[in-house]
Amino acid sequence: MYSHILRLLLLLPLVAIAQNTTDICSLLNSQLPGRISFPGNPTYDLSRTSYYSGFERALAPGCIFRPENATEVSHFIKLVNANSQNGNYSNPSQSTPKFAVRGGGHTLFSGAANIDGGVTVDLRAIKSLELSQDRKMASIGGGAIWSDIYPQMVPYNLTVMGGRVPGVGVGGYSTGGGVNFLNQRYGWACDNIYGYEVVLASGEIVYATSNTHNDLWLALKGGSNNFGIVTRFDVATFPQGLMWGGVVRYNYTKSNLEAQAKAFRDFMDPKNFDDAADMGIILGYTNKTFSVANSLFYVDPVVNPPTYQPFLSIPSLKPNTLALTDVSDMVVQFGKNLPPNLNQATQLVYSFKNPSSPSTFSTLIQQWETDIQSLSTIPGFLSQFLIQPQPVTNGTNSLGLKPGETDTVMSVITAAYTNPADDAVVQQRLAAIVDKHERLLKKQRLYVGFKYLNYADVSQDVLASYGVNIKRRLRDVSRRYDPRGVFQTGVPGGFKVWK
Repeated sequence: MYSHILRLLLLLPLVAIAQNTTDICSLLNSQLPGRISFPGNPTYDLSRTSYYSGFERALAPGCIFRPENATEVSHFIKLVNANSQNGNYSNPSQSTPKFAVRGGGHTLFSGAANIDGGVTVDLRAIKSLELSQDRKMASIGGGAIWSDIYPQMVPYNLTVMGGRVPGVGVGGYSTGGGVNFLNQRYGWACDNIYGYEVVLASGEIVYATSNTHNDLWLALKGGSNNFGIVTRFDVATFPQGLMWGGVVRYNYTKSNLEAQAKAFRDFMDPKNFDDAADMGIILGYTNKTFSVANSLFYVDPVVNPPTYQPFLSIPSLKPNTLALTDVSDMVVQFGKNLPPNLNQATQLVYSFKNPSSPSTFSTLIQQWETDIQSLSTIPGFLSQFLIQPQPVTNGTNSLGLKPGETDTVMSVITAAYTNPADDAVVQQRLAAIVDKHERLLKKQRLYVGFKYLNYADVSQDVLASYGVNIKRRLRDVSRRYDPRGVFQTGVPGGFKVWK
């Protein structure tokens, strides 16, 4: 304890010295030795090359800062402030040192969790897990990776609501909403977070709960990186033994697609709602060949549950990966269906109400199938069209969604390819496909304006999709906790509440 206090005292005068220089990286290196890596250093290179997307791997920060606790994050923020000119939330200082905050680094678009020339704050060393005495709450470091957390929960027959594939970080996932196997039963992952340890724009460390800093607590449930750096999430745990699920593949034929459309429309009918079921239709296009599969998950230990019989009765390819297993293994196995990383990649998300006829799904699929082939000559091109239930929120968030709705569908169309030279054409044509889908859904009065942040592209106005009142409230929180706009201009990446 004495050595920790002494370390903090030694840091205090160094923050004042930082006011005399703009070399944040060198100052950090002198004040927190061992936490900074520079270009050419193996630690730097390993961090930079470990992003999922080539857009993020292409960025070269001036240095990478790997703090090990909230105090070190606070010191960094105070150093940023000491080197900034005054600004405010709506007109922040352009001289604020630029930085990015990284958790898992799984977001596709450029600048989400990395930065050119500035400082990337890589939180992955803050990865602790501690269960409360009654094991009803897990305290998880803000830089932890969900697929590293799950195995630690399995011996207790518990789980937490995190990513469904390996490599997803706790921080961005949780502040963006969070899709999980348990979404239909308990809501979004962010609906089930009790508290946040947050380093504010001033460098102050606060703990936000429903009782203390309630406005910040609620804003972090969907408000992303606008308010501070979250160094610990206190989340609900849930009893979880074995679950059932996996991936089933089918021949890509008209009859199978029509059967999928009908089965999914019926699955999404509220009268058939099953809160243990989480699934998706996964349509793929790779090497000029189409594919169709289902991801079927059931959080109760039931083999071939009745809710999935309409899908399982469709003639399928062998083998499938359906099995009873624990959450940790399910995530690992599901991840094998995805590439380990992508070069250039982009995705767009939209939501809509379940239609009265399966023909709506058939039309959406046909439009995607027809239009995506126009990109077939682009080197390395592949696409995925995912159709899945939107989580059934309990309302404890800032997403602007009505609690308890079980008939909302969420779709995301992804494209990946090899060369940066093809960025513009891929992004334009993908946007055109989504625009066509949205026009159809608006015509049928099915369209829902909400955009799920963690599936969205930066070109989509996610925070506005929460509604005027919620965006106004998020701005009020930004004004209150970040009056100088550090997390607006200092952190340029992501979805900004003042844009």
